[in-house]
Order: sequence, then C-alpha cells, then structure tokens
Amino acid sequence: MLLNYNLKICVMITEQHIINAQNQWGEGVVKIGSLKDNRTECETFASEFLDKHYCFGESTVLFKPTKCAQQQFRPTKAEATSYFIAGDDRACAEDKGFAINPWTKVRFENTGFILEENRALAMGNYFFTDLDGNEAKVEYTFGYQLINGSLKIDLHHSSFPYNP
Repeated sequence: MLLNYNLKICVMITEQHIINAQNQWGEGVVKIGSLKDNRTECETFASEFLDKHYCFGESTVLFKPTKCAQQQFRPTKAEATSYFIAGDDRACAEDKGFAINPWTKVRFENTGFILEENRALAMGNYFFTDLDGNEAKVEYTFGYQLINGSLKIDLHHSSFPYNP
C-alpha cells in the first residue's frame, strides 16, 4: 500500500535572511537614485523594487515613511511609488522623491529581531549616505512575511530620531 503524506517543509526565518533582505533593499534604494535622470527606467525599476520587496497586492502593507507630514501613511503601491520617486503624477503632493535624493549607500544597524516561521520583525537604525558623504540616521521597524520563499515587507515604519 502506498501512503501519500502532505509534508510541509518548515523553513524558519533567520537573522541572516533579514540582513540579506535589508542589504538588497538598500541596494535597490541606491539604484533608484542612480536612475533619476532616466525617468522611464527609474519608474520601471522602482515598480519592480516595490514588487520585490513589499507585499503590495498580496497582503495589507502598513507603510509610514520618514519624510511625510500631511499624508503620513501609504497603504498602496501608488502612494509608496510617489514617496520613493515623486514625479508629476505623484499620488501625494508633499512627496519629493526620497529615493532619488540620490543616496550612495544604505546601511542597517539592527537593535533586535523577532523571528517566527513565516513572519519576522526587525528594528534599529538605518543610515543613508548622500553624494557629499553625509549620513542621515533614521529609525526603522520593518515587518516581513515569507511569501513563496522571499521575505516581503508588510510593515515599514521610519522616522527621524527625537530631537528636543
């Protein structure tokens, strides 16, 4: 008699998975900025970047970017695109295109992780280096889901450190 068992292969998200995802995210932000003078290529890459790194279209995304005051939360891909690359057709009037600054480097300093089988959270600071070598320190919390073998962001909270 042949028995058919449905076996679930369990892959636990590790800190290294998150670090790899963070490095790829940072490289993507830098690449978006490098394409700012070719708008069509920049828009195409930004769309692919959001599809690769975020859960838009697959799940709810809670996105609170750094430099937003009027429309603080961006739950749609169109609003996230507006934040990253702005443009004449931007979804949010206050957007200037955070990723087209441009940045030359993004590095993460993680303060901690919460790891589960298909879900993870990471918190810490990330640093964005501009063309003059100046570094902007930003606090972040990212939530990740494991979807088809890839980590995708479903929670993105980013803010400047408190400055009394």
